Amino acid sequence: MNKPVLSVSPVVLPAPGRAVDLAVRVSAPVTGDELPIILLSHGQGHSNHLSSLNGYAPLVNHWAARGFAVIQPTHLSSATLKLDLANPREPMYWRSRAEDMTRILDRLDAIEAAVPYLRGRLNPDKVAVAGHSMGGHTASLLLGARLTDPYDGKETDLAEPRIKAGVLLGAPGRGGDALTETVARNWPFFLSMDFSAMTTPALVVAGDKDDSAHLTVVGARWHADPYVLAPGPKSLLTLYGAEHGFGGISGYDVAETTDENPERVAAVQRLTWAYLRSELHPGDPAWQEARDALTTGTGAIGRVESKV
Repeated sequence: MNKPVLSVSPVVLPAPGRAVDLAVRVSAPVTGDELPIILLSHGQGHSNHLSSLNGYAPLVNHWAARGFAVIQPTHLSSATLKLDLANPREPMYWRSRAEDMTRILDRLDAIEAAVPYLRGRLNPDKVAVAGHSMGGHTASLLLGARLTDPYDGKETDLAEPRIKAGVLLGAPGRGGDALTETVARNWPFFLSMDFSAMTTPALVVAGDKDDSAHLTVVGARWHADPYVLAPGPKSLLTLYGAEHGFGGISGYDVAETTDENPERVAAVQRLTWAYLRSELHPGDPAWQEARDALTTGTGAIGRVESKV
């Protein structure tokens, strides 16, 4: 089932009005047509390069080897670009991050033309988004979550209808009194996060030891909010013992992983792939089979719950 993977970067898309042009990495199996697409939004880790198009190889390689084309942008918030994250108009470039994904979908023809052997192989009708940490916030907005822009006081709707499914890994939860004072003061766009309109199907992945005390005062359950507070159809994968790195999904053997666990990474790989496979190919049994495998035998690594 696994296929060799072709990965090309940077593919640079002109982006008038953006601080720099948009650079992406494209990874795809060397064979196969009608490839479904995963747009992957990076987080804001401590490293210099993982939070860019160069991160998340454990997930990217797994998804691409099993039939997906994975497109990874370097968002303006990436440490590689050294831009001011405290931009008063758009802290953490939260809006730009989501707009990057829409720009990518608008320019799939240019991406196909720039990557050898890719032309005519992408299926623009089968698109998913995945995001880790701050990338989970970006993915939430694309899936339909909304917030009030603290700069102008207007409700922001960045939902992207071309995206048919999503995976949120360690995504931020609700705002208000769930946030630390530091986050509320410095990143006020988190304050009004509203999941009630996030109707696109999604798998929310949360670690039961991911307390994220620098962000929230309510502990690990905060990361389940995109499941709890959003309408169905949604699924929640809770991984036992997992912290924010989910065993090491942001890169192979990276120092910032606090819960290194290859078995946990393998579970995230299998379950996220299976979920997106079944969502983008209705009737495919991959997701049900992966759920069944998670709960059989002894020493379960996590649990899944769903709502319609």
